[in-house]
Amino acid sequence: MSSPIIPKTQKAIVFEENNGKLEYKDVPVPIPKPNEILIHVRYSGVCHTDLHAWKGDWPLPTKLPLVGGHEGAGEVVAIGSNVKNWKVGDLAGIKWLNGSCMSCEFCENSNESNCAQADLSGYTHDGSFQQYATADAVQAARIPPGTNLAEVAPILCAGVTVYKALKSAELKAGEWVAISGAAGGLGSLAVQFARAMGLRVLGIDGGPGKEELFQSLGGECFIDFTKESDIVDAVIRATNGGAHGVINVSVSDSAISASTRYVRSCGTCVLVGMPAGAICKSEVFDQVVRSTKIVGSYVGNRADTREALDFFARGLVRAPIKVVGLSTLPEIFEKMEKGLIAGRYVVDTSK
Repeated sequence: MSSPIIPKTQKAIVFEENNGKLEYKDVPVPIPKPNEILIHVRYSGVCHTDLHAWKGDWPLPTKLPLVGGHEGAGEVVAIGSNVKNWKVGDLAGIKWLNGSCMSCEFCENSNESNCAQADLSGYTHDGSFQQYATADAVQAARIPPGTNLAEVAPILCAGVTVYKALKSAELKAGEWVAISGAAGGLGSLAVQFARAMGLRVLGIDGGPGKEELFQSLGGECFIDFTKESDIVDAVIRATNGGAHGVINVSVSDSAISASTRYVRSCGTCVLVGMPAGAICKSEVFDQVVRSTKIVGSYVGNRADTREALDFFARGLVRAPIKVVGLSTLPEIFEKMEKGLIAGRYVVDTSK
């Protein structure tokens, strides 16, 4: 294969300061370091984390200026001098975890995302809201040949994240899992992974089209929080005693705290969504007596990524996506802030 022609400049969405102007402009194409590959990003999913990165409302500071995005899918067009396991033309994905030290306690135990030196795409490392982006060759995701890049993009973060969360809940086939935020970008994938893992799925969400989307994905029971006055009681009644596990992908701290009350005795609440400044409140007496667990689940490791992509490749999960141009990212963020998004927006970097 002949080497592709790589331009000197490219289109990107950049902001100079947190909560500042999102500029669609020309920027230089990055040059891969010895340990990196350069990916021609064709599509990128838009995650709620991208909104937090722009607003700067998490305690972890972003690099500035910043190109956000961490669900990028495209082709390898250049390879760093030390890279041995990639070739030009391979399909590759940009994940939230761009790189880690690979030598600390956490990296040795396959918990690379917990590494104190973790480099994060679209946060501490310029990400996928650009036409060309670099990625650490060890952490970049391997995408099977012939894959639809627009459809696979959300799997690289949203899919891997909820798959890891479901594993963290330690559920058995036939048990109930409640997904709080079930019709959003992460929730819609969580429903499908849960179904593929043999779980009974209850979804909690609200707004136009949310229940219809949930049902179309194979969910069993839907609770609309805009219509139901007592969510805790509704979940307990629907599941005959409470959900065995809860996956919290909503961005409401009150919804997160409610999940500690409708989880079944000996069940597990998994925290995934991270609304700014949120606190999970659980009554200690109730938690001790009912022996419930509250666990945090961050992004998955390389094995989780491979497994999640395999679910996608076998047709067991599909992200409900709407493809729009990269230049429309400011409008997507506006809709995201208002809770108006069902499924996942994917941006085409050529527009």
